[in-house]
Amino acid sequence: MNLSKKALVDFLNKLCDLAQVETLSRFRKPIDISNKLSDDFDPVTQADKAAETVIRDYITCHFKDHGILGEEFGSINPDAEYLWIIDPIDGTKAFISGLPTWGTLIGLYKDGKPFAGIMHQPFTGERYICDGEGSFLLHASKRQILKTSKTVAISDAILMTTTPALFSEGEYSRYKQVETACKLPRYGTDCYAYCLLASGHIDLVVEAGLNAYDIAALIPIVEKAGGIFTNWQGGNASEGGQVVAAANADIHSAAIDLLGS
Repeated sequence: MNLSKKALVDFLNKLCDLAQVETLSRFRKPIDISNKLSDDFDPVTQADKAAETVIRDYITCHFKDHGILGEEFGSINPDAEYLWIIDPIDGTKAFISGLPTWGTLIGLYKDGKPFAGIMHQPFTGERYICDGEGSFLLHASKRQILKTSKTVAISDAILMTTTPALFSEGEYSRYKQVETACKLPRYGTDCYAYCLLASGHIDLVVEAGLNAYDIAALIPIVEKAGGIFTNWQGGNASEGGQVVAAANADIHSAAIDLLGS
């Protein structure tokens, strides 16, 4: 894959342009909703499926030797040097509720490690991008370099998580210690929380039960903005599970200590 940073960003933007046709046209409109689970509610819509289809088709057309992992249609060539990881609508529950906190996530792993990615929120027009070297926001024809906050005390930190319902009973008690230590907790933001972290607006995100496609695009965006992204033990989070993303080492260390206690 011999793409310059500009060519990579152009390719990520093209994928999002294609997906936007399928997602935004169905947002806040009557739409059929299916449930993936028999004992809970995990919705999927035609927007999810159509967006992933156009993304996969475009990647396959241009990079036949690359692998693809998507939420809706599984994996092909998963051991390839370059692996594209797709969540066509991260936050489908927000999508069907009319909330603009969902996003299209497209991550690129090289040799199994997060390399580049994009989070696109079509309704607001925001594109949070990592080109492999830096992270930035494209919005309203402006380019803004992303930088995490300088908050160092967890008692001053703003924390986000999608919902405490994602945690098991044991996980919740550990998470609650972090929430109690922080200045302000907020819920319900899905992938948008990690982009707010990369932008310096919040300081910490703690979640559990995630899949690789939930975070593949977000890890490089956060890390190249100066943040730290690990599992609850401080290790590799690239496969999902329990994750903690922090603005800096001080906040991260405090959160890890609380999650382990």
